[in-house]
Amino acid sequence: MRSNKIISQEMEDLFHDIFNELLMKTELAKTYEHSHHGETNVLEHSLNVAIVCLYITSVFKLNIDNNSLIRGALLHDYFLYDWHEKSQNHKYHGFTHPRDAFQNASAKISVSKTEKDMILHHMFPLTILPPQSREAWILCCADKICAIYEIFGSKSRLSYEY
Repeated sequence: MRSNKIISQEMEDLFHDIFNELLMKTELAKTYEHSHHGETNVLEHSLNVAIVCLYITSVFKLNIDNNSLIRGALLHDYFLYDWHEKSQNHKYHGFTHPRDAFQNASAKISVSKTEKDMILHHMFPLTILPPQSREAWILCCADKICAIYEIFGSKSRLSYEY
């Protein structure tokens, strides 16, 4: 992984360690198989969101739980299905996938209270209850920024390389 000076080397190392741990303990790698926004797959989207979360905390010098921020961001869309397929189960994907992602994550690993908040409330205002932690609010914003870029932005990837 190379740095584009978006985040500090310390945060980049932490990101790398957590990402590798989740790849070993979960089925996160399977999210690569499902398209998400535009030409971006779910894994790429989750990586983009995690990096944007860290960038936001860096720019605003926020004192937050970086471990939970990274884990929650990487797992926020861990729903393990292609929501583009025509199915009654996917009809309300925007409203229901946070619960699916949380259930999938908590079945494989221990999920902290902050990570649960992040995963379950990242779709606010579609999810009625708003985020309760700073980390969840950061994720909520970063997720929308990345989705907009991935849908309407350039065909190129975000500038960060994993």
